[in-house]
Amino acid sequence: MDIQFVLDHMIESFEYGILKQQNNLIVKYGQNELMNTILSGSRDKSVRLWDIRSGEQVQLFNGHYNCVYAVEYSPFAIKNSIGNSNVICSGSYDNTIRFWDIRSNKNELYIIKGDEKEDDGIFCLKFIVLKKKENTKNVTYDLNLCYGSIKGPIRIWG
Repeated sequence: MDIQFVLDHMIESFEYGILKQQNNLIVKYGQNELMNTILSGSRDKSVRLWDIRSGEQVQLFNGHYNCVYAVEYSPFAIKNSIGNSNVICSGSYDNTIRFWDIRSNKNELYIIKGDEKEDDGIFCLKFIVLKKKENTKNVTYDLNLCYGSIKGPIRIWG
């Protein structure tokens, strides 16, 4: 089950203990996919991966130029034989969506830039499966990333 908490103030505690980060805005919990981890996005422009058993930070991702409003576990895997995702993504008021490999805290894997005229920061993210429109008997599906901006438009990338 995914649970997202949007907070206007810093996180003081969580069910499993205290997270040692201030100014969190977003928390995304993923139970099985990434072995009991929490993602957080922050006013300090960072994305952090936490181990909920120990309450310790596992990874730190820097690259956004403004507050991070959305974090999401991506269904994509890169060279991962287990089949679990090792990619996360984050959306920011800097009007970008950034993809990160959780195996390292180096630079982002990929950046999607929001529309410069109609968007004013990325506010939410969600991966969805959509049925392809084709005139064949075979039904196929595509994975798409939906995101919403501060100004309101919802966009589909994929």
